[in-house]
Amino acid sequence: MILHRIIFVLIGASFGLICAFKIELPWSDNENSVNYVYKTFKPKSPVIFVPGDGGSQVDVKLNKPSTVHIFCTKTTKDYFNVWLNLELLAPLIIDCWTDNAKLHYDNVTRTTSNSPGVEHRIPGWGDSETVEWIDPSHAKQGAYFKTIGNMLVANGYVRNVSMRGAPFDFRKGPSELGQYFIDLKKLTEDTYELNDNEPITYIAHSMGAPMLMIFFQQQTEAWKEKYVRRMITVAGAWAGSAKAVKVFTMGDDLGSLGLFASEMKPMQISMPSLAFLLPFPAVWKPDEVLVSTPSRNYTHSQLNEYFTDLGYPTAWEMRKDNLKFVENFAPPNVEIHCLYSTKMPTVERLHFKSNDLSSTPELIYGDGDGSVNLRSSQACTLWRGLQKQSISTLNVEKVEHFEILHNEQVVNYIKDLMIN
Repeated sequence: MILHRIIFVLIGASFGLICAFKIELPWSDNENSVNYVYKTFKPKSPVIFVPGDGGSQVDVKLNKPSTVHIFCTKTTKDYFNVWLNLELLAPLIIDCWTDNAKLHYDNVTRTTSNSPGVEHRIPGWGDSETVEWIDPSHAKQGAYFKTIGNMLVANGYVRNVSMRGAPFDFRKGPSELGQYFIDLKKLTEDTYELNDNEPITYIAHSMGAPMLMIFFQQQTEAWKEKYVRRMITVAGAWAGSAKAVKVFTMGDDLGSLGLFASEMKPMQISMPSLAFLLPFPAVWKPDEVLVSTPSRNYTHSQLNEYFTDLGYPTAWEMRKDNLKFVENFAPPNVEIHCLYSTKMPTVERLHFKSNDLSSTPELIYGDGDGSVNLRSSQACTLWRGLQKQSISTLNVEKVEHFEILHNEQVVNYIKDLMIN
């Protein structure tokens, strides 16, 4: 689950996997060069990247009736990038960013909308560029699937031909992303035909894992047998994360000393995707305590009471909208490779030293990758024996939730699977 620390995660150097002529040819303006590379190094299975929460670029265009203060822009002629844009997280300007990026929930229509006068788009459908780089300026902090993409291109893959991207509005939950699943099916079929009818490999990160689970549950077995080769999940938030409870409670500072969780919280808690990623019943027991105070405990089955007492019942309304996706933990019935990390302190529950839920709780940690609890990233193994397709795992120790996308073991595992 991308709970927004990605802005300040420092990505390590790439692994020198790309020799000069291979990186240049796929980007060349010479169409014959591109065709030569593709025909000579024809991939065994085309790739579609499915990002997680925070893993897509978001553009907005403004025509607002008012702004939160005088430092904010009211109107723009064109779209501009709002996520990931480091300049917009500066002091004072961050209030403008929050208002432009947050959602507003309607408990009658059970849907969300942008702030008045804010029009948004998710750029780059089908394009690997917008998920390889969350920051369109290619600032190092915004590298996402880039290291894996470079490795694939170095071994014959061609961007936007045999390597595609499927970005989505990560602020929303599955209940509002029905069109995304329709579009992903069409992208799969188009990419299959574009690559001589080769079945697709999906590479997903974080929230992308349960999104793919839902997608595959919606497809027929015949369709999957024709179009799907496998899915590879990296740090998959298969069954949500206890960190979502923490973010609803106190926000998240994105791992930066220059930001305050309280400033980020209004935008973060407006996202139905955060409610979707609250712990799933597949791996959290109903009587398991997630929040405690001196006077009472809040268990997994009492999250609705907790959000009411917290003063934000909308969190539970958004969760209810996505319960049918959360509770249906049926196997996807495709070959699965689960790659995850362990031995990183990961929030398991919150403890308040007083009964005041507006105070700062103590965070109780367990095992995981810093964002996703181990029980969630391993939840794919629950399907062993329930589907005929194989389920393989790789555990890399002490690698953070986003850094794992650039981890040498992970990149080499994918290379061996896809190339060797």
